[in-house]
Amino acid sequence: MDPQHSLIQLYQQHTGHTPVACLPITGSGSNRKYYRLRNDNDESIIGVWGASVEENRAFIYLAQHFANKKLPVPRVLATSEDGLCYLQNDLGEVSLFDAIRQGREAGGQYGKREIDLLRRTIAWLPRFQMEGAHGLDFTHCYPQPEMDVTNVLFDLNYFKYCFLKPSGADFHEMKLENDFRQMAEDLTDDRGTTFLYRDFQARNVMLDSKGNLWFIDFQGGRRGPVYYDVASFLWQASAHYTPTLRKELLEVYLQALQAYKAVDRDVFYRQLRLWVLFRLLQVLGAYGYRGYFERKNHFLQSIPPALDNLRAWLAEGASPYLHLNYVLKQLIATPESDHTLWYPEAPLCVRIFSFSYKKGIPADESGNGGGYVFDCRSTHNPGRYEPYKQLTGMDKPVIDFLEKDGEILTFLDSVYRLADAHIERYIQRGFTHLMFAFGCTGGQHRSVYSGQHLAEHIHQKYGIKVELIHREQNIRQTFLPQP
Repeated sequence: MDPQHSLIQLYQQHTGHTPVACLPITGSGSNRKYYRLRNDNDESIIGVWGASVEENRAFIYLAQHFANKKLPVPRVLATSEDGLCYLQNDLGEVSLFDAIRQGREAGGQYGKREIDLLRRTIAWLPRFQMEGAHGLDFTHCYPQPEMDVTNVLFDLNYFKYCFLKPSGADFHEMKLENDFRQMAEDLTDDRGTTFLYRDFQARNVMLDSKGNLWFIDFQGGRRGPVYYDVASFLWQASAHYTPTLRKELLEVYLQALQAYKAVDRDVFYRQLRLWVLFRLLQVLGAYGYRGYFERKNHFLQSIPPALDNLRAWLAEGASPYLHLNYVLKQLIATPESDHTLWYPEAPLCVRIFSFSYKKGIPADESGNGGGYVFDCRSTHNPGRYEPYKQLTGMDKPVIDFLEKDGEILTFLDSVYRLADAHIERYIQRGFTHLMFAFGCTGGQHRSVYSGQHLAEHIHQKYGIKVELIHREQNIRQTFLPQP
């Protein structure tokens, strides 16, 4: 069943009207699909399609429970009969991740406003952990009600098989397994009665137009110790938090936590350190799988900063698990730990054209004879309007026009799916050339926009070489392979 069609049907049932637009929203690493549905008053709600009914039910239950606790979470408006789709109120388009981009990209040099947002965010965490746990029926949690030994071992073995083995590190299988089992026992010795958010990170915090914080993607939550979420938020690999900022945010968290329970700081710091190690290993396993096996380049790019966090952790003291300590020192001590080995060899070069049908379809000069040609002329043409006639699909006014109209986004969503499948197959088979071409009336607006966005999509996702030629504009760009 088509997720978009299902969400439009649910919207019609809920509102009694057909949406004037149903635009895909870029998701995360999961298989959930998000759409923004708008009416003719430009009012919008969010449609969510999830392949797992149980996961959807967990989110809906937790959202209602947290809302009853006056916690800032999305409000579920309607649910489909098959449980695969639901609608929720629109919290806007700006996440905390977006709001602190400048400081993150400056290597952790966060400004006053960014630090204030981070302080406000982590101050909410104890409310979810403590108030959120009160009266919560953990049997509704997905995929399990609590963080237990099995859960911990699963993530540690994820690290072993998806990161450690492909890295070529030397280790003794049984000695490492014994360390993992002891670590799992130590981590779950006191599971507590608190709510473990599981994915408490900057991408899952939204800012509305008034600057209020809202929290999303808690459907993987369960009963568990408070330390996991703190480690997840403060040791996020790409955040580049300085030790000083991390200490400041940790103090904000502890002060908020003390409103609910007495805190023995020595015990807290000791336990937190162990959970930070677990979280670092878990993250490396996820980055290895998403990056090396699924070939998603932005996960590969996160490996070096994750290893930097591991170096910093080991600089403060050795792991209490002897063989694991030996393995971790290998990872951070060799040039390979900077992980050129993690970047898959990608001989494939993708060439993308924008062109005018009046001047003919570009020839494939690779000798392969073909590729894809997409006709953009079915979408709304900004070139019909005077303000845009001298501009191109790379200019902001044209981009805003096309994206607000939305037809080009729906068009490109189908193109991306087709391109991804083809590129992945070509990489697997060792092919070296693939061509995409976008044509419109003048080769100036819609085709330029489409070609530019497909080039950026492919380069970001796969890290391979992309040659972009806007033929009628006489513009060429080359996106080089990621190192």
